[in-house]
Amino acid sequence: MAASPKKQLILNAFAMQSPSHLNPGLHRYPPDQGHQYTSLQHWIRVAQKLEAAKFHAIFFADVLGGYDVYKGPANLEPTIPAGAQFPINDPLYSIPALAAATETIAFGVTASTTYDAPYAMARRFSTVDHLSNGRVGWNIVTSYLDSAARNFGLNTQIEHDERYRMADEYLDVTYKLWEGSWRDGAVNERDGVAGYADPKAVRQINHKGKYFNVPGPHICEPSRQRTPFLLQAGTSSAGKAFAAKHAEAIFLNGQSPELVKPSVASVREQAKALGRDPASIKIVAGVLVIVAETDEAAQAKYDELVKYGDREGALALFGGWSGYDLSGYTDDQDFRFVEQPAVRSMVNHWASTVPGGEGKKWTRATIAEHLIMGGNGSKIIGGPQAVADELERWVEVADVDGFNLSYASIPETFDDIVTYLVPELQRRGLFHTEYAVKGGTMRENMSGQPGQTRLSDSHPGAQYFWKKGEEVPRYAAEEARAN
Repeated sequence: MAASPKKQLILNAFAMQSPSHLNPGLHRYPPDQGHQYTSLQHWIRVAQKLEAAKFHAIFFADVLGGYDVYKGPANLEPTIPAGAQFPINDPLYSIPALAAATETIAFGVTASTTYDAPYAMARRFSTVDHLSNGRVGWNIVTSYLDSAARNFGLNTQIEHDERYRMADEYLDVTYKLWEGSWRDGAVNERDGVAGYADPKAVRQINHKGKYFNVPGPHICEPSRQRTPFLLQAGTSSAGKAFAAKHAEAIFLNGQSPELVKPSVASVREQAKALGRDPASIKIVAGVLVIVAETDEAAQAKYDELVKYGDREGALALFGGWSGYDLSGYTDDQDFRFVEQPAVRSMVNHWASTVPGGEGKKWTRATIAEHLIMGGNGSKIIGGPQAVADELERWVEVADVDGFNLSYASIPETFDDIVTYLVPELQRRGLFHTEYAVKGGTMRENMSGQPGQTRLSDSHPGAQYFWKKGEEVPRYAAEEARAN
C-alpha cells in the first residue's frame, strides 16, 4: 500500500516593523538590519527573498502602545534602549509596495477591533486588498496593553471578555460591508455605455447593534477577496471561541507540541460545533528556528546571538504581556515561590516545560534569558535534519498545519532558514516547491485551494453574501421577515 502524502507545511515569516520584535537588543548584533525597519527597500528585499523560497506569507505583528509596566508605572526607560517593539510603524501602509515588488507571497497585518471604527477598517483593508490583488490578511486582535488604552482616551483597558464581545459584533459589521453591501456583478462591464455600477446593487447595511451603528454602504467596491484572509491569535477561552468562529488561520504559541495539542483539538472541536469544517482552519505554531550546517554550528550561532540580548528589555516585554512588574523583587528571588499566584503559576509552567528548566532557580535573570530571543515561543536549534525532525514531530503530535517563524536577527535568521532548512523540508516532501496558485490570493495559497478567493460556505461570514439574482442579501430578507 502506498504511503499517504505528507501534510504540506505552511511557512510564514513572523516579523514586526520595529528595531526588534521578540529579540530585544539584537539590533546591536553587527549583521542585524533591524534598524532599517523604516526602509521600504529593506522590507522589499526581505519579501523577495522569502517569495523566492516560496514562503506563504509575512505575518506582521503590531502593538498600539509601549511596554511600560516594568519599573513603572508608565516607564519606557527599559524598553527604548532595547528597541523592544518600540518605536514601531503601522505595517499596513507598506503592503501595496511589497505586493508591487512581488507576485505571490501574501501579507498578514495585525489591526485592532478595540480602537478603530469598523467602517474605517473595512475601507483600509479593501483598499489594500485591491492594491495587492488579493494578497492581504487581517490578524484580528483586541489589544492587551494599558498604554494603548490610555493613548486612545481610556483610563484603563476595556475588560478582556467584553473586548471579544465587541470584536464579535465588529466582525458582523465588516462582513456586512465586505460581503453584503455590493451585490455580485454590481460593477458594470466596461461597455462604454452603462454607468459605472448598478445603484440597485449597492445597499446600505443599516447595522444597529449594542456597540456599533453603521448605515453604510461600503465606500469601496468589492476587492478580489472581499473579506481579507482572517487570522487570529487569541489564547484565552474567549479568544479561542472567537477564533473557532471567525479565523481561517490561528496562531498558537507553546513550548512543546504536547502542550499545544489540547488547544488545537479544542479549537477544531469548537469550530465543528459551529458548523465549520475543522480541517479548513489552518493552525500555525510560533517557533524560533536557529539553523546552520550542523547542530554544533547552530548552537554556536545561538550562543553568539544571545550575547547581544537586552535583559531589561526582555523583562519589559514580560511586563507588557503579563501586566506584572518584576522590578520590586530581589535579584535572587525564585519566582516559583512568590506570593503573586499568576506569576508563580506562569513561572512554574515554564520550569516544568522549558528544556532544562526544572533544575534552575527561576530568578529575574532566568526569566530574562528565557524571553530574550523568541519570546515565550518554542526554540529549535540545530542542523537541517534535527530541525526538520522536530517540525515533523510538531505536525504529528499537535496536528498543526505549519509555523510562524520568528527571527533573532533580520534578515540573517531567515537567510539561514532559506539556505539550510527549506531544501531539507522540500526533500522530505513537507514543503512545496511552487505556490498552489502563482499570483493567487492569500486565501487560495493558505488553503491550498485554487479558486477559493472568497470565504468558504461554512464560514459565518458567508451568510452575508449578496448573490446575483437576489434583491437583497438573504440575511437581510430573513431579518425583514422576522421584524
